[in-house]
Amino acid sequence: MSKNEIKKNKKNLLLKICIVILALIFVVSAVMLTIHLWPEKKVVEVSSTVSKTAQLPENPINFTELKAKNPDIEAYIKVPGTVIDYPVLRSGEEKDTNYYLNHDETGKYKFAGSVYMQKINSADFSDRNTVLYGHNMLNGSMFASIHKFKNKEFFDKNRTIYIYTPGHILTYEIYSCFVYDDRHILNSFDFSNDEQYQNFLNTTLNPASMVQQVNKNIKVDTASKIITLSTCTSKDNERLLLLGVLKNDQSTK
Repeated sequence: MSKNEIKKNKKNLLLKICIVILALIFVVSAVMLTIHLWPEKKVVEVSSTVSKTAQLPENPINFTELKAKNPDIEAYIKVPGTVIDYPVLRSGEEKDTNYYLNHDETGKYKFAGSVYMQKINSADFSDRNTVLYGHNMLNGSMFASIHKFKNKEFFDKNRTIYIYTPGHILTYEIYSCFVYDDRHILNSFDFSNDEQYQNFLNTTLNPASMVQQVNKNIKVDTASKIITLSTCTSKDNERLLLLGVLKNDQSTK
């Protein structure tokens, strides 16, 4: 074998050795980098999940306890400045939609009934307009307090309706209170239709009623979700409505 061939073979050998060494270094580096980064990534993901959970507020309403008493309890309503502080009922499939007009939160017959929604509304308040009904009781209970909002001073000072559902706190800003006729609102308007929804909103912003309080500085449009509280007046063909627009939907534990 010539000297040139021996020299060439040595170079090839050295090249192969270098390639093997570089390959080993690459593999070892990759393994070490993976070992170093993987635990750190998992810790960050777990920490982020725990942090998000920890930031959620507690729901002040114990729905587990309430639903153990009656599974028809879907929500809870509070209106600061009034005595309105009640569970919200929605009858099951085997009951009439107005069952809780004259049944209490336990399902027993009671003239005063409960605050309730009809089956046409979704239980989670996801509809464009959720209508809640309550009696105008002479002793001031149920929805009798809505009549206080006919007074401008009271209307201006009391601005909020809180609805609690499992996992959520919904905050509505009150923008209108007026006397309306006794038509069935949810059957009279197709709230899935933008034009009809806007027509109803126009009515709430510009009521054709001598008895009205409206805050026109609050934005309400077809992108809004509203709540309507309905109760009786002294006349059979009238209803007093109190309306609020959803301003915040806070998730809870």
